[in-house]
Amino acid sequence: MDVIMEFLRTTDVFSWLIITILVVVGFFVGFVNTVAGGATALSYILFMGMGMPANVANGTTRLGVMLQFITSSIVYNKEGYLDKKKGMQIGIPVALGSIGGAQFAANLNIKAFEICLSGALLIMLFFLFYDSKKFLHEQTEKLSKKINWKVWLVFLFIGFYGGFTHIGVGIFILVASVLLVGFDLLRANAVKQFAVMLYTPLALLVFALNNQVVWAVGAIYAIGNISGALLATKLAINWGANFIRWFLALIILIFAFYLLYKNF
Repeated sequence: MDVIMEFLRTTDVFSWLIITILVVVGFFVGFVNTVAGGATALSYILFMGMGMPANVANGTTRLGVMLQFITSSIVYNKEGYLDKKKGMQIGIPVALGSIGGAQFAANLNIKAFEICLSGALLIMLFFLFYDSKKFLHEQTEKLSKKINWKVWLVFLFIGFYGGFTHIGVGIFILVASVLLVGFDLLRANAVKQFAVMLYTPLALLVFALNNQVVWAVGAIYAIGNISGALLATKLAINWGANFIRWFLALIILIFAFYLLYKNF
């Protein structure tokens, strides 16, 4: 609590300059995260640049994430693109995994982790174009099957990662929903919103209980997050799976090379 009070004492979070920056960056992050993922890295950079410790920046960003994905889930459901049954089957293991991830306190070689993450993203990029039909059209046979324990474990691990750091988790949920469950990218994106909506409140609660959320900053930032999510959801629905594929490919490239550049 002392850290947060010191931050609020030394930072005028209600100045028009800071409010404008928070809303504009929040809009961009909300847009990118809704269509693809990975933009939460900008949230961390912004919040830490304002003077927040890394753990407080990690917790504070969760409020905007939660609200933006609630917003996009409502729109996808209203337009008929959200399979809530499959969404629950994916969202529950993701939510359970996120609790452990948010509490994860083991020593971690961050540099090695980020290099491995960039490699995993580039592998995803390969699959995105190697068999594009899987991403553009539903795989009816896979969708008709129940989600087995192996797929459940994959989403549990993704949830653990998402609880630890939200950066890039949407990309993992998207690709896994296509390759393992059988959705096309548009409906996989709808399920991604739903899954993140389920797990983020749990992760936010863990950070809040540890006094690692600056609510005033998170609330202002969420205004931009929600606006960006609304626009992105409408564009994704109107322009379809191919738009999401190309946008996702661009974000994967940028994010993967950012991680490599950062560590070399």
